[in-house]
Amino acid sequence: MPPLSPPDLPPEPAPAVQSGLAIGSRIRILRRARGLTQDTLAMSTGVSRSAVAQWETGRAGQMGSKLRRIAEALGVSVSMLKEGWEGLATDSVLSSEEMTLLRLFRACSTEDRGVLMHVAQKLSTGPGLEHESEARRSA
Repeated sequence: MPPLSPPDLPPEPAPAVQSGLAIGSRIRILRRARGLTQDTLAMSTGVSRSAVAQWETGRAGQMGSKLRRIAEALGVSVSMLKEGWEGLATDSVLSSEEMTLLRLFRACSTEDRGVLMHVAQKLSTGPGLEHESEARRSA
């Protein structure tokens, strides 16, 4: 099957972490997306679980000093926490192939996403990758 060209792609959905969201909402979305509990995020940032709950509901005033730790724990930049996806050079973060895969994944049903995740996990641990990583090391 030939690769899809940009006009063939489904429309890109609104990003999950938009700039219009409050910082607490972005923290909650990112935490959940990474499968972290409030307790886990609290431990990795050196605060209590109730502090994380307060951040996520917009009731905390002491988040500023912890932004760097929060961002590191969530695997994003501080600017991502503050501003969302807008303003980020997404094309410098993801290749065009990665962006295409992401758009196609988002267009799938929940059931199909599960199938795709299973296939991707199998492919990422397959024997072909061992040879590829050995070739990279010797190059």
